[in-house]
Amino acid sequence: MLSPWRSELYWISWLGLVAAFFGKLTGQYFLAFWLASLIYLARHLFHINGLLVWLRLGGKVPSGGGIWEEIYYLIYRLRRRNKRRKKRLIVMLERFRTATAALPDATVVLGPRDEIEWFNEAAGELLGLQRYDIGQQIANLLRAPKFAEFLRACDYDNTVSVPAPGTDNRQLEIRVVPYGDDLRLLVAQDITQLRLMERVRSDFVANVSHELRTPLTVLKGYMETLTDEAQVSERHLKIFRRMEEQTERMQNLVDGLLSLTRLESGAQSSPQEVNVAALLRSLTEEVSLLQGPQPNLELLIETDARLSGSETELRSAFSNLVVNALKYTPAAGHVQVIWHDDGEGARLDVRDDGPGIAAEHVSRITERFYRVESADVPRRNGAGLGLSIVKHVLSRHDARLEIVSKPGEGSCFSAIFPARRVSRSAKITA
Repeated sequence: MLSPWRSELYWISWLGLVAAFFGKLTGQYFLAFWLASLIYLARHLFHINGLLVWLRLGGKVPSGGGIWEEIYYLIYRLRRRNKRRKKRLIVMLERFRTATAALPDATVVLGPRDEIEWFNEAAGELLGLQRYDIGQQIANLLRAPKFAEFLRACDYDNTVSVPAPGTDNRQLEIRVVPYGDDLRLLVAQDITQLRLMERVRSDFVANVSHELRTPLTVLKGYMETLTDEAQVSERHLKIFRRMEEQTERMQNLVDGLLSLTRLESGAQSSPQEVNVAALLRSLTEEVSLLQGPQPNLELLIETDARLSGSETELRSAFSNLVVNALKYTPAAGHVQVIWHDDGEGARLDVRDDGPGIAAEHVSRITERFYRVESADVPRRNGAGLGLSIVKHVLSRHDARLEIVSKPGEGSCFSAIFPARRVSRSAKITA
């Protein structure tokens, strides 16, 4: 078979020869070549119409000579390739839908306007969706203020917990994962049993801690009485003082567990405006009265920004940060407490030049009872609950805890508060 362009040149040459022949016979060369050009153009228009009909209706591949035969063949091959690809995509899509339908968690595909494009069987059960709900906006069907605010915020790094539609007994945790072009995958998990177990654990810790407070108070009172007795021998006095120390440690542990239980219960009092500068001044004055050698403590107030929240909880969190820094810093060291603006909200930085924390401990240091053992700091009598309390308090105030530390270079614990929690008038220096 001739190449497409050689075959096309054959058609042009043949028409040219015919036009020249008739032009010589009639003497009308211009008219002869004009008719030949018209015939050539009509041939292309005929094949263009054939191509249009074939693309619109399908059917048998049209036949044609010259360049049109190659065009028909290439389009046919492209359509056949796309057809095979479409079949593979359909098979993959069916496999995906089958796998997703088998998931125990509710899965919903959301469009650019939060409209439902597809959902699995679990979504129908947990979210109460029906097939005719496809195309509806998910916020119109899952009516929960927290969920609507979550969608508007587009904060896909976090999750939101809402009651299941139609019942207050089941709790759902919803996560939204963006993918593709303006598409999102909504995944809802039933966490009712998990929340129940957390409540049982919290109630157990609260009840046990509460029941331990009374006997510990009695023991502490007897220990104080015994250590004050003049006739007690030196040997027994050491024993009683050691018992008093352990009773004090146990009481601190119980108080810490009770504080954590209150924080985890979710019950929050009405927020009030907290004067952070005054709170920090009072706190540093109290801390400086602690017994034993202390590192140098420096307080820097660089802003008069106030916080909306609970003064008691914030005092507890800030106190834990400052006391931890003093505890893990040598007596010859230096601790800085800085309250300042960070450009958007406000932050409290507590910096020390202690032994620092290894990277593998930083991610776990806010877990309850987790403590980093170091031979460089002998004075550690805490229960490992302080930073856990700090984390919960900051979470209740929409803030976060940031830890920067390297072994041998000290640590910086930062409590970062968002702008919506901060009110200020002007910056100050102190």
